[in-house]
Amino acid sequence: MARILAYTSPARGHLFPLTPILDELHRRGHDVAVRTLQSQLPLMRDHDFHAAPISDRVEAITHHDWRAGNPRRALAMAVEVFCTRAPLDGADLREAIETEDPDVVLVDVNSWGALAAAERWGGPWAAFCPYPLALPSRDLPPFGPGLSPARGPLGHLRDGLLRPIVAGAIEKATLPELNRVRGDFGLPLLGAVGDMFLRPPLLLYLTAEPFEYPRSDWPSNVVMVGPCAWEPPLDPPAWLSDIGEPLVLVTTSSEFQNDARLVSTALQALADEPVHVIATLPASELANCAVPRNAHVERFVPHGPVLDRAVCAITHGGMGSTQKALARGVPVCAVPFGRDQLEVARRVEVAQAGTRLPASRLRPDRLRAGVRAAMDCVEGARRVASGFAAAGGANAAADAIENRLLPNSTRTPIRPTLAHAPTDGQLEASASGRSEPRR
Repeated sequence: MARILAYTSPARGHLFPLTPILDELHRRGHDVAVRTLQSQLPLMRDHDFHAAPISDRVEAITHHDWRAGNPRRALAMAVEVFCTRAPLDGADLREAIETEDPDVVLVDVNSWGALAAAERWGGPWAAFCPYPLALPSRDLPPFGPGLSPARGPLGHLRDGLLRPIVAGAIEKATLPELNRVRGDFGLPLLGAVGDMFLRPPLLLYLTAEPFEYPRSDWPSNVVMVGPCAWEPPLDPPAWLSDIGEPLVLVTTSSEFQNDARLVSTALQALADEPVHVIATLPASELANCAVPRNAHVERFVPHGPVLDRAVCAITHGGMGSTQKALARGVPVCAVPFGRDQLEVARRVEVAQAGTRLPASRLRPDRLRAGVRAAMDCVEGARRVASGFAAAGGANAAADAIENRLLPNSTRTPIRPTLAHAPTDGQLEASASGRSEPRR
């Protein structure tokens, strides 16, 4: 049996879908070690994993892209976070590899330094991606704005005109910083941002068709396994069983995004509807908003028991919460605020599994209409749920790791081609001395 080392970015929304995959590997007899958020260590140890924290300095670097005034600046701010973390999470994973002596390493796709450290290590490794994969395709529109797939000659003309504009902006903001990270680890530079997804021998993509768009040019290293939705096994609140009306779940981001107005708008929009609203605010506060009689607002409520009785989920367009609802056949009204959420919301609409309402148009009347329309999309939501189930989930992910990586576990370290591998001291200095990405 093998020793598996998993490394996550500081986000519960990335740890939780990874957990059932690690559970399945452990069930098959593999020894599992995980590096993740300090707050989640007791939970991971309950699964009999060898759990230790990621660096507290990595945890301290939080996203602030919600302050951006436009999508281009938001992208630059997100890249800044990944690059500022990179020397730290890269050194962190390298130390974990030395400590755990793994046979296989599994790395969060948002941990750019850890990805480079895994590649530099030279042993069998994989990445996992729990959000829409920004991998260009000849079959799809440029990633980011949330455009619907092209239909007919005019649609393909649109994509041809927009692709260099949108992709060019992403390449300009991201590629130099991504290559600087790789150069610091002595790795070859990439020609395009999408090439980062081709470097892992295996990339577990935590979604499936028909929610993800079909494409004819999937690279051979990408394996779609479905969302692997999971949450901590907590008892539902006692008051949940006293509610007789159909439920509407409202979710906001687990990383602060200034999206609390989604909850306040939903409370107003549905106050007179024959439903009961259950809203969760894990990273925000609800200020100056009365909670109507047909609603509960909590920091956290287990979503599973709510979704089992829900007729609709209103989400911020986060991949985790959206796919969790769809996996149960619950239609979604997605209100994207930024990040990858524009792409998630459009996928909801294209799959006919719910509705999409841009945050810039968020008003009680529009949200109420969006929820009513989403409730008519049960058939589409069930199609998505069937696609997720057919992808195989944690079993398929464990199969891919065993079949693709374990037979080839002989380590062959990569020879530096552009720079010497940095020392821990160099990595620390690089992290502490950089507050803005180099232009």
